[in-house]
Amino acid sequence: MANHDSANEVFLALADPTRREVIRALGRGPASVGELAHPFAITLPSFMKHIRTLEDSGLIRTSKSGRVRTCILDRDRLAVVEDWIEEQRHVWDDRTDRLEALVTDPEETR
Repeated sequence: MANHDSANEVFLALADPTRREVIRALGRGPASVGELAHPFAITLPSFMKHIRTLEDSGLIRTSKSGRVRTCILDRDRLAVVEDWIEEQRHVWDDRTDRLEALVTDPEETR
């Protein structure tokens, strides 16, 4: 159940396009909140809500040095998404394999 809850937190955080863009930007390396917020036409307080959501989900970590808050992507946390996708891939591969066998093997229809 804990893993299921963990996946829900991560997928909820990734549901928003702004947060996905932040994750994409952090994939290139750490960045300050100001640098990350620059391309978006939203207020800094609104952008900070996105940062808090990503931080609460564990996808990013932040640290403050003076007045600058720097964000770092936690790549290990993305493994939750990768694991879920891999699990789904196996389910659908099994289903399509059975369907293919049913369609191509005349003995299967009996």
